[in-house]
Amino acid sequence: MASKPSIPKGTRDFSPTEVAKRQYIIQIIKSNFEKFGFQPIETPSFENSETLMGKYGEEGDRLIFKILNSGDYLAKANATHLENKDSTKLTPSISEKALRYDLTVPFARYVVQHQNEIEFPFKRYQIQPVWRADRPQKGRFREFFQCDADVVGSKSLWQEVELVQLYDTVFTALGLSGVTIKINNRKILSGIAEVIGASDKLIDFTVALDKLDKIGEDGVKKEMIEKGISEEAILKVQPLFNFIGTISEKINQLSVLLAESSEGMKGVEELRFICDNVMKLGLNTSILDLDVTLARGLNYYTGAIFEVAPPKSVAMGSIGGGGRYDDLTGIFGLKNMSGVGISFGLDRIYLVIEELNLFPETVTATSKALFINYGDTEAFYGLQAIQKLRASGIKVELYPDNAKVAKQFQHADKRGIPFAVIVGEQEMDSNSFSLKNLVTGEQVLLDFGGLKNALS
Repeated sequence: MASKPSIPKGTRDFSPTEVAKRQYIIQIIKSNFEKFGFQPIETPSFENSETLMGKYGEEGDRLIFKILNSGDYLAKANATHLENKDSTKLTPSISEKALRYDLTVPFARYVVQHQNEIEFPFKRYQIQPVWRADRPQKGRFREFFQCDADVVGSKSLWQEVELVQLYDTVFTALGLSGVTIKINNRKILSGIAEVIGASDKLIDFTVALDKLDKIGEDGVKKEMIEKGISEEAILKVQPLFNFIGTISEKINQLSVLLAESSEGMKGVEELRFICDNVMKLGLNTSILDLDVTLARGLNYYTGAIFEVAPPKSVAMGSIGGGGRYDDLTGIFGLKNMSGVGISFGLDRIYLVIEELNLFPETVTATSKALFINYGDTEAFYGLQAIQKLRASGIKVELYPDNAKVAKQFQHADKRGIPFAVIVGEQEMDSNSFSLKNLVTGEQVLLDFGGLKNALS
């Protein structure tokens, strides 16, 4: 007996209903990307390994899905590495390509490769799947879509202002009110480490600070001390452990704390510009919050850092994030190409909207009516009407087989189709149609115009 087929862990099949809901989210994101002037590009699902490897750190390299070379992939394998089972050294000789890990590095490659064709500043959006050999869990998959929008070739902070507005516009359109757009700045984190004399421990400092909401003030201080950060240094950042107030009040607190750091004060002024202008312009349903513990992509971002948290009623990780990077394309030899970008987490957004029951019923609406098949003559008569109804944008279909009528009605019921159109000799003789409401059981005789109006 054949074994039951399955799919790899961390991947999913999507039903018609799930696909409709995902497309609903994607369409809203896409339409707003375009409203904000972003242009679509697409890149291959796999890249040359050298394009991806070494761009995400040791952990990222481990999570990249490698593709074995075609044919006899061991033919070019290094015999010594193979014998020693040294996978790290062996991999380059048996795998020259890999599935993309994200959309950002392929975008950097795209910009460098097509720099002479691109008009800068270049605003691009990209909605495509990516793959990571991660441990699957709720909201984390091995194959998932990213929805990215980036601007390269401009250092203007107005871009950050607009990206905050873009987040707010999309989440408002999705009906997700109460989303929190957290903002910080890499320069502020560097400045804090500088004023406490721990610049060489910037990563250790920020990793510990990022755990404030999980392990509390005492836990963070303990971890910092274990990482070699002095008690005197920790005392200087005491205000960060009780960092509350309005955005303006927080920025003023940072101005005092970072007064002796030129790098830190640059970050403060950048934050002040972004936050002041966002607040003056106003947001629809989102909340902007300055979070000094936010340190995502610390080795990658150079200015503003964004992370989006779902409404507090939902237990879910971030549903978006991004930031400013001053030299993304430098990894491919094109220096001083500043950029800033954000990403929407499609899969997590889906789960949040599903949990809050915010998908409109129309998203998963099926055909409006099923034409019952009584035979070839009746089917042809029905298809003539179906053709006209479809031309008017009305979703209708013909049951393909001349099966028992009860079976056809049962099919409509299981599909959630609200109406059945019945065509027999009487209807054809009078050039009409019997329309039956499958919810109420009511049935009326209509001409084509009446049928069209009833189904519109």
